Amino acid sequence: MDEAIKFEARVLEAPDELREVGERIIEQFKTVYDPEIPVNIYELGLIYKLMIDAGGATTIRMTLTTPMCPAAEVLPPEVESKARGVEGVSSVQLDLVWDPPWSIEMMSDAAKLELGMI
Repeated sequence: MDEAIKFEARVLEAPDELREVGERIIEQFKTVYDPEIPVNIYELGLIYKLMIDAGGATTIRMTLTTPMCPAAEVLPPEVESKARGVEGVSSVQLDLVWDPPWSIEMMSDAAKLELGMI
């Protein structure tokens, strides 16, 4: 992925076309909620990396709040499906990872505010 654009936490500088695809994918991530927590997975910090190459091949690296998360069978397929539905995405590879382990420090301020943590 020489020309891959990597999104870590937020959309980085990228050619307009790829940046727009990445932003549309992130908007889709924001429609996916952990069924036990009333905050979307993007604000929870469950998306570790989003890479899109010039051909639209997309790789998502994500985690869950715990390896025993009851939503483990539901969230990854939903995330993959949402990304596949974005115009400009030609394929999706989703990697579910446990390192680094998720912690509340990975949540955005908006998520912490929503949960009454700040």
